[in-house]
Amino acid sequence: MIQIIGTRKCKETAKALRACKERTIAFQFVDLAERELSAGEWKSLFTASDPLSLLDSESSYYKKQGYAFREFDAREELVEHPALLKTPILRCKGRVHVGFDLSVLMEWGAQ
Repeated sequence: MIQIIGTRKCKETAKALRACKERTIAFQFVDLAERELSAGEWKSLFTASDPLSLLDSESSYYKKQGYAFREFDAREELVEHPALLKTPILRCKGRVHVGFDLSVLMEWGAQ
């Protein structure tokens, strides 16, 4: 089963959800607006992917808070401020992919 992490407002997350529904790919959606990620989910994300690659430097939150002009630990900031995450994040069997990619969904969904 594929886990899709994002928000309903995110257009890329909506694409991933729609693609899974249309292709009957089993998925679980984690809406960051409704619940926080567990410590285990954060650990698996950071194990499979570099925290800086999960950071959305184009987000309004990143720009408004001035992250471009200060030093910070990406891991700590992501856990405290999930609004900094690039969405959607696709997880399946220890693998992580950041962003919508139909080929990744198709490959993981076929397994």
